[in-house]
Amino acid sequence: MIKINKKIVLGILVSSLALSSCNEILDEQPRSGYTVDYFNSADGVTSGVTSLYRSLRLLYGNGYYMSATQNGTDEATWAQSADGNFKDLDMTGGATAINSSTFPTSMVWGSVFPYINTANGIIERGPKFSIAESLVSEARFFRSFYYFQLVQTYGGVPLDLGSGELALNISPTTLSKRNTVPEVYTRGIFPDLLKAVNNLPASPRVTGGVTKNVARLFLAKAYLTYGWWLQNPNNIPTYPDAARTDPDGHNAQWYFQQAYDIALQGINTPGSYALQPTYYDVNEGSKDRNSEQMLYADHTASSVFYNESDPVGFGSGWAPDNFAAWMQTWNYTNIKSSKSATSWTPASPITREAAQSLGRPWVRMAPPIGVIKNTFADKTNDSRYDGTFVTTYRGNWQKTGTGLESTTTLYNANNLPVPVGGAILSFLDDDSQLSNIVYPSGSGQNSVGAGVLPGRADWVISPNGISRIVYPGLWKIGTYRTDDPNGLGYPNAGLTRPFPVAKFSEFYFIAAEAAVKGASGAMSARDLINVIRARAGKWRFSNKNNATYIADNSAAMIAATPATITIDYILAERSREYYGEFYRWFDLVRTQKWAEYGATYQIGGTAYGNHTPQTFTRNIQAYHYLRPIPQGQLDAMSDMSAADKAKYQNPGY
Repeated sequence: MIKINKKIVLGILVSSLALSSCNEILDEQPRSGYTVDYFNSADGVTSGVTSLYRSLRLLYGNGYYMSATQNGTDEATWAQSADGNFKDLDMTGGATAINSSTFPTSMVWGSVFPYINTANGIIERGPKFSIAESLVSEARFFRSFYYFQLVQTYGGVPLDLGSGELALNISPTTLSKRNTVPEVYTRGIFPDLLKAVNNLPASPRVTGGVTKNVARLFLAKAYLTYGWWLQNPNNIPTYPDAARTDPDGHNAQWYFQQAYDIALQGINTPGSYALQPTYYDVNEGSKDRNSEQMLYADHTASSVFYNESDPVGFGSGWAPDNFAAWMQTWNYTNIKSSKSATSWTPASPITREAAQSLGRPWVRMAPPIGVIKNTFADKTNDSRYDGTFVTTYRGNWQKTGTGLESTTTLYNANNLPVPVGGAILSFLDDDSQLSNIVYPSGSGQNSVGAGVLPGRADWVISPNGISRIVYPGLWKIGTYRTDDPNGLGYPNAGLTRPFPVAKFSEFYFIAAEAAVKGASGAMSARDLINVIRARAGKWRFSNKNNATYIADNSAAMIAATPATITIDYILAERSREYYGEFYRWFDLVRTQKWAEYGATYQIGGTAYGNHTPQTFTRNIQAYHYLRPIPQGQLDAMSDMSAADKAKYQNPGY
């Protein structure tokens, strides 16, 4: 019943994707078009499976989806160059509030229904061509994966796209009826995931392919989320209206126990997946597609065709590019040093580079001060702050194209010399030296509003001085390239790294959260969380110091874990583990903590030199826990009356 044009029922694809394996991404074969008629052959059905993997690129790595999942939470706010796509969701930008025309909130709805219909076609037509159930179950996984995203985002959504419930729709329609949340879970999500767990292989069929354990992860997470929905501790409204009862007769506690049991199965039968030895290893670019990354939206530097964008050109800033890291990258190229030790002769010590700590600045999102001071309070034992943020910006003026290739030394704070690769600007770990920081004035020496400390050659900013224009960048999802090692590379192209969608580590968090909600088993919530915290205490490299650093603080991390684990503690740990990876809004909505966590935050202003924290308040209402149905969807339903359209929209919008 969703309005779907027959000619684009499978999504608007430049190409369909075939199924052979390669070292990086699923091989693709060009098609002039990909229509419903293509399901009349085995080749069409199997090609459709691979198109489902391609669909991940529409959301994961997309900077606007990053805004949809983080802005307005305790993890992110709008930055100096933000427009309404970021300010609206933050609810403090002086712009229009969240409404049915707010673009990022429409992204899930607008992206996934064509691919749900692709999955419908594979599941319906696959048996007619003797397609193995193991392959059909890949489509079952994606159909449930996308319905899970939809139901978390909008509440109840249509299971019937026009030709019957969960059936391949072959004709456009301008009518639609939303199912209830329990119907979506019990008739759509759970049956598909259970079949996928039973029929998918233990090891991926192709590089990056879904497996039993990938399906287990999302089944456990869906059970956990539905358990919260049934329990509804803060009386958050649902839509369409439905009783908080389960059609299958189970209570919330049953679902929490199922979530725990399935997550433990995933941990105890890992297949080809495993935790990486250090947090640095999880996110360092040279180790992309490691054993902890269970599902990702893939990209490659080797081909325009396979990457779906020019890997050496100027990135579009639009899907299917991976460009999310740009959103939280400030304009570090505005930092100035001097060519002379005796007079201010300005030079640019840092220029754009295709390096994990640098990349292309867009200045659309920023971390509130509380992220740096509270979420990541322990920066000594816990490696995750260092493995998440860029806190030291280093000179790269020796690289080709800067005009300073022959210069070995520049002069920085306190007119002190800095060698190539030396620290030009540092974000301090804490505010202990706040009273000693001096902000210089005069010709150019305060180019980005940073301060100086006695004896230090690097400009400095304390956590209290973070603003909407100068803040730590995101290292973990930053640019990583190896195809121009002696120069600046291609910093303006879309990232050619895979963007993570699911990680093996989340099994531990799901089981721990279920245990806090009353589930029981071999491992307690504290046992589970301490597996993650022990790993976080292990260091092999310091980004801050750009040097090998071997340390094992696991014992200290475990000792600091409270005896009683709460939902608040799990949410703090989830933020430390997954900051910047599109989890936070879903986590806070699931646990009904968004209004509590996102109500206030602090950050400095939009001009260089703004170091005074300002407090901002968000008016998060209960109806905000569901995003609005996109206005474009309502406009397309031309055969429905205005009254029916109004009933279709979520209340409050």
